[in-house]
Amino acid sequence: MTDEWRGWQEAAETALYGDGGFYRSPEGPAGHFRTSVHASPLFASAVARLLVRTARELGTDSVDLVDLGAGRGELLTGVLAALPAAGADGLAVRAYAVELAARPDGLDPRIEWVTEPPSGTRGLLFANEWLDNVPTDVAETDADGVDRYVLVRTADGAERLGGPVSGADAAWLRRWWPSAGPGSRAEIGLPRDEAWARAVATLAEGLAVAVDYAHVREARPPFGTLTGFRSGREVRPVPDGSCDLTSHVALDACATAAGGGTVLPQREALHGLGIDGGRPPLALASADPAGYVRALASAGEAAELTARGGLGDFGWLMHRRISPACD
Repeated sequence: MTDEWRGWQEAAETALYGDGGFYRSPEGPAGHFRTSVHASPLFASAVARLLVRTARELGTDSVDLVDLGAGRGELLTGVLAALPAAGADGLAVRAYAVELAARPDGLDPRIEWVTEPPSGTRGLLFANEWLDNVPTDVAETDADGVDRYVLVRTADGAERLGGPVSGADAAWLRRWWPSAGPGSRAEIGLPRDEAWARAVATLAEGLAVAVDYAHVREARPPFGTLTGFRSGREVRPVPDGSCDLTSHVALDACATAAGGGTVLPQREALHGLGIDGGRPPLALASADPAGYVRALASAGEAAELTARGGLGDFGWLMHRRISPACD
């Protein structure tokens, strides 16, 4: 711990990814919060269908699958298990888990564990709740209308205002998150734009998808969204390594930084991949009671993944890098 005052980006980088940081812990993200991956295996089955669809668009029977911010490999494990049902007959998949933490014991040997996304891949690059954990600086508008960096103390999360926001950060705020007046706050999303542009650039051909809770320029929250999570509960953000530090993502800015892309709600994306949350027909209850119970449970999981006000509101940023000749 230290009483040094630092910008939020630097403080969060150390707290999350430094030696002894939150994301180095053995339990991984699943020990503290529940993503779509953990909510239901239906999410992995949808990604498996997306991978098969991408391979067909590329006209190949050998495809790469890159999971950016892989946690402990839960999504890749689920996708590999779901591939047969997704119609992946004869499809060879090279799976890469991109993660800073050590490879977990017992992980499927088909999964390659790396710290950076490999370059020149052809297939699907998927980043589920990764961008929200790319640390950013925080700005607050002072009483004179000047945007200033917010400084934070590692020991207890106390904050104070620092110097004026300048340079590329100031330009980003003007374009993507204009001040709502004195006292308003913003997370400066430039590091996320740059991180996503770099990730997309590693894909030679295929589809890049970032899934996260997000907002757009026309509806930015006036006081920002920085928060912490620990053991399944939202907590005050303190950059001491004891909790996750996260904030919503300006996916529209990320899209522009990577050369354009389409943003749609998760419910719409999953509907297009066969996850709709519809209840099974009642006739099935008498014809196949066990099958009806299974179908009902699956419908409940699908409903959670696509729910308004919940996971269904997450944004899917999709960059399609497939030449027309391959369609």
